[in-house]
Amino acid sequence: MAFSDDSVLSRLSSLNESHDSIATAAQWIMFHRRHAERTAHIWLQRLRDSSSIRRLSLIYLANEVTQQSKARHRQDFVMAFSPIIAEALAVAYKGAPSDIQAKLRRVVEVWADRSIFDPAIQAAIEARLQDVEKSKAGSNGAFGSTTGSIPPELSPLLTVYGKVEKTRLPAKSSTDSADHDWDNLRGRDSPIPSAPVYAARLNGLVRSLATAEVAVRESIQARMSLIEELEKLLGSHREALITDEAKLSTLATRKAEIESKKQEIEIAIMRTLPVPENRQVSPDGPADSPLAEPERPEIEELTPPPLDPGPVEPTSIGHAGAEVPEFRSKFDNDNGPQVQTQDAKHQGPVTSGIEMLSNLASHYKALPTSINGSKKRRLDEGTEIPDLQTDNGIEPGVAEMLREYNTKP
Repeated sequence: MAFSDDSVLSRLSSLNESHDSIATAAQWIMFHRRHAERTAHIWLQRLRDSSSIRRLSLIYLANEVTQQSKARHRQDFVMAFSPIIAEALAVAYKGAPSDIQAKLRRVVEVWADRSIFDPAIQAAIEARLQDVEKSKAGSNGAFGSTTGSIPPELSPLLTVYGKVEKTRLPAKSSTDSADHDWDNLRGRDSPIPSAPVYAARLNGLVRSLATAEVAVRESIQARMSLIEELEKLLGSHREALITDEAKLSTLATRKAEIESKKQEIEIAIMRTLPVPENRQVSPDGPADSPLAEPERPEIEELTPPPLDPGPVEPTSIGHAGAEVPEFRSKFDNDNGPQVQTQDAKHQGPVTSGIEMLSNLASHYKALPTSINGSKKRRLDEGTEIPDLQTDNGIEPGVAEMLREYNTKP
């Protein structure tokens, strides 16, 4: 069967997971190795349009073709698949079930162990798989599995950004591969092979440079589209910002006008109210000046007044209602002790004679103690008890006690 796009698509469509199907398709593709680059691009397009199971079969086919080419020391298909293999693995890995993802991981490990691709390409494959894992974890943890939380105005931006991400790694991997081939062939320390080999390597370098050029051009176009979308979004937000600033200025002007009108109305209302009588307004001051503070009240002192010593009334004696005669001592003229007159009526109980004598004795001066320690008392006139002039008002018992006391030696 001659090579054509339809024949390649027919071979890829009839592919399944069996080893015979994969080996047969690989032998036919390797037979048309002159069209390796075109075959790789058709393979990538078919992989994007297939389901997860068929994507795994297409990855197995690429693995068979690259390993057989590597074993036969032919770099045609290895160089053809190098710029696109990282993106192809990311497309097949994203959204696939866990068992298929494990099988894809196993294929990548085999490529790393057998050094099928250059280290830069292998690193790009690993990086794309890690990006898929991170994006999967971020979508489940932060935004969930639904896309309803994305604003509608950001949907075109996300679409263009996805294209940028798809073209970024292929451009990087193809550029790294082209730089590596260039260094191997055109480096200062690179030996010059024979003419046929040198021509074949130059042909491979041209194809590698062309592939890298196409990948970089696609990346540039995707980034330009992203910049255009960002500029559209930025322009719309700038217009919205100008509109919001104009609204803010209008609202501030209206607010100031309303506040001024409100203040005028309040002043007019206050002028119409009657002024209280006790309101003291300064003739030069405003109408709403505060009232004068009243004087502070005088505080009464808490210090009690001094005591006024008055005459001491003698202890009431005798029966209730009995009049007590006036007692006067002979020492009244000599500023001696005197007994004050008491004319008040007594309502208390009868006082005994002993208490009366004790009260009378307290009015006499005590003489100083003699040398031998004995205490003596004397009166100025030689008598111990003043002459009471008469016994009127004294009970007979009390008078008898006074006589006995006076007659004692």
